[in-house]
Amino acid sequence: MSTRFPFTAVVGQQDLQLALLLNAVAPNIGGVLVRGEKGTAKSTAVRALAALLPEVEVVAGCRFSCDPASPDPTCPDGPHTGAAAEARDARMVELPVGASEDRLVGALDIERALAEGVKAFEPGLLAAANRGILYVDEVNLLHDHLVDVLLDAAAMGASYVEREGVSVRHAARFLLVGTMNPEEGELRPQLLDRFGLTVEVAASREPDQRVEVVRRRLAYDDDPAAFAARWADEESAVRRRIVAARELLPKVRLGDGALKQIAATCAAFEVDGMRADIVMARTATALAAWDGRSDVLAEDVRQAALLALPHRRRRNPFDAPGLDEDKLDRTLEESAGDDDDPDPDGPGGGGQPSPEEGPQGGDAGAQAGTGEDGKDGEPQPAAGGAGEQAPARAAEPFRTKALTVPGVGAGAAGRRSRARTERGRTTGALRPRGALTKLHLAATVRAAAPHQRARGRSGPGLVLRRDDLRQAAREGREGNLVLFVVDASGSMAARQRMSAVKGAVLSLLLDAYQRRDKVGLVTFRGTAAEAALPPTSSVDAAAARLESLPTGGRTPLAAGLLKAHDVLRVERLRDPSRRALLVVVTDGRATGGPEPVALAGRAARLLGAESVASVVVDCESGPVRLGLAGRLAEELGGTAVTLEELRADAIAGLVRDVRGTTSRRAA
Repeated sequence: MSTRFPFTAVVGQQDLQLALLLNAVAPNIGGVLVRGEKGTAKSTAVRALAALLPEVEVVAGCRFSCDPASPDPTCPDGPHTGAAAEARDARMVELPVGASEDRLVGALDIERALAEGVKAFEPGLLAAANRGILYVDEVNLLHDHLVDVLLDAAAMGASYVEREGVSVRHAARFLLVGTMNPEEGELRPQLLDRFGLTVEVAASREPDQRVEVVRRRLAYDDDPAAFAARWADEESAVRRRIVAARELLPKVRLGDGALKQIAATCAAFEVDGMRADIVMARTATALAAWDGRSDVLAEDVRQAALLALPHRRRRNPFDAPGLDEDKLDRTLEESAGDDDDPDPDGPGGGGQPSPEEGPQGGDAGAQAGTGEDGKDGEPQPAAGGAGEQAPARAAEPFRTKALTVPGVGAGAAGRRSRARTERGRTTGALRPRGALTKLHLAATVRAAAPHQRARGRSGPGLVLRRDDLRQAAREGREGNLVLFVVDASGSMAARQRMSAVKGAVLSLLLDAYQRRDKVGLVTFRGTAAEAALPPTSSVDAAAARLESLPTGGRTPLAAGLLKAHDVLRVERLRDPSRRALLVVVTDGRATGGPEPVALAGRAARLLGAESVASVVVDCESGPVRLGLAGRLAEELGGTAVTLEELRADAIAGLVRDVRGTTSRRAA
């Protein structure tokens, strides 16, 4: 077994270490979500924590790690009356991003269940993690249905497997830790709320601290065993402190004063439901036990709020996580009474150290660029170069209905277009490739029935062979690549119009987030187009790029369409199963260079020839309309919709039009 990097040797991640240790003391806090950029020791710290956990007593031979002092009466390996006990290290189980549901919850041997009538259950990762750590790296990339199963098990402390009338239940109590890079996509707010604590991590900008990180890493790589030995005393001290805190935890008193501060804080920050109050109470109690105290102080409540509330305040992916610490301090001061709170000084009193503040960044100004003067632009004061306008603020996003890609795909699970998936309604049966995961019972019986006499059946049960088994073919929904091509030329530069355009694109981005799509952003203005954001799962990154988008210059529509063609071609090689939906946001004008209109038509027909599902959002305004966006939609083989129609039920007709035009083109 390889030597792990010591937990106490991690540099500059005190909040991360504290959150992990508090969950080690009180696993009922609900786990930790670690958010941060790559290369910030997220995985290193989580893996190192396992070595600090005390040994666990388990029933000898039990695959579910039952506690011999109180064994699970429903354990599939039970009953455990009088069973021998043994001690072993706490396990850390890693859940791969590409794992199947059967790998997570376990699988039944369907063949034995049908032929022999026995519950032959093969435990999954939830069983292996019982009374240990379950670690999910890149949890934001995990399929939604797996995250739902995972968090349900963590909340209930048990896993249920229901398969064709056969039921298995086993204990699944574990410390849940997820890590994620927000640049690769966010978790839904409903899932964020299920993690007890969250921590934002970033690499230090202090040269001395960065030097120490590199020095320790190089020393570890040169001789892991010797490096670990240097930190053995610190590791042992933390291990003893965890044990002592666990013993003290039941004796910690959470007074009415602290409870009022917790309730007032959650109300002031308008978090949904009561889970935040409960998590804060458990965290504050664990903080007191970790410090060796039997009373919860105001400083414990403050620290608990900083760990438990930031991720619960997000309402949509465009909200930045975080907590206003000045507001937090005011709330704690106002809610501090003379009840039985043992901390008379309140928050910030009694020499309480102020939290370490990170660098404060204001709104980033848009990069000034040089745009070509466009004759089709409306006169506005220049913000950067000639012909460039300052970024317009987006109008308020609104709810849209679904735009779908026609046909049936086989891409990653999502909520947009029809697809063959592991979950969904059953549409047929087929022979399994590899392990059987979803049995089609009726088809299996039909396949086996003609052979019963030849197989010598004499009893009531079916005589099954492997060749009789049939896999259920299911249809659900997939996520798509939604590629936005946004006209940022002078013809779009009218402030009110560009504000409405950005609001419409933000609305579609929010829809893409909810439907688990990947998104990309291509913009064109002046003389060229650029991929402002390559395809990603991070819709908030797309929203940030859109918000700072300047306008001005000519309208190189052909360049924008050709850049979209290149982006789609590369993404098709990277992810061939994910189908694309092209959303072109323009008034349809094309200027600059020789024959701009003809070039734009040829570029549109190139995309249309490849059967790319497309929608043109017509941004033309005013009493006189040229209908150029509609002509562009025809050349793309798609359909056009106005900004106003994005808000209306008429968008349902748009979905039918997308399907119809694609079908006519295919014919």
